[in-house]
Amino acid sequence: MIEPYSPSLIWLIVLGFIIAFILAFGIGANDVANSFGTSVGSKVLTIFQACCMATFFEIAGAVLIGYKVSDTVRKGILDVNLYKNDEIELMLGCLSALGSSAAWLLVATFFKLPISGTHSIVGATVGYSLVARGTKGVYWLTLVKIVASWFISPILSGFTSITFLWIIKSFILSKPNPLEAGLFALPLFYSFTILVNVFSIVHDGPKLLYMDNIPLWMALVVSCSIAIISMFLIWLFVVPIQRKKIEAEASSQINGVNFNIGESSDTSPEGSPKKQIDTRPI
Repeated sequence: MIEPYSPSLIWLIVLGFIIAFILAFGIGANDVANSFGTSVGSKVLTIFQACCMATFFEIAGAVLIGYKVSDTVRKGILDVNLYKNDEIELMLGCLSALGSSAAWLLVATFFKLPISGTHSIVGATVGYSLVARGTKGVYWLTLVKIVASWFISPILSGFTSITFLWIIKSFILSKPNPLEAGLFALPLFYSFTILVNVFSIVHDGPKLLYMDNIPLWMALVVSCSIAIISMFLIWLFVVPIQRKKIEAEASSQINGVNFNIGESSDTSPEGSPKKQIDTRPI
């Protein structure tokens, strides 16, 4: 059994940090691009804005609610008790999982393949456990649940996307004035998103912030209160700014159109009237 904080393991910590940094780089290049691809593609956000938001929210999500996933990957997939008195072997296995996940993410990014860092690290963890301890070292029921979520999640996301699209088409785009309908619905969409995110943080939050013992009713009250306050703030500040911005863009597009009265729009030689040449003899 190794001693805690043994100096002989410093190289593992340093190497693990370097590989984890490379893995984080690959996650940022692939997973974050998947998340913000639609926002950048629709020109809602610029590349710079997406990178800034990704930096903030990725760190916030990892600190506030990422511990649950970390616990599952750390000790929910493998039976770590099998590595008692063989802790170095477990550390080397985790290091190999980090390295293989980082390499695969970078290769997939090079070939423009959108993949998931979660899939990579789970597969790598199961792989080294099968080599080190065989099939008895894996919690197969937990693994089945994780793999099932990979198939259930896209299906649920698809149905959710269809529902939101139907709501937008029915209550915004089909209205006589879609702009006003969209601005009216904007605070509702924002507040609903904030409600879901705040509830996921407050309910069974991280132990580091002493949020793991908050009762359900208090989490609901806090989440709804913050969502309602956000809705009024967005209605007072964001909606007028968006209205002015949209009206300014529409006005600039109208003023930028040039109308040439009395001139043909076809400037090609074929479309121009040809001058009649008098070929009669003098």
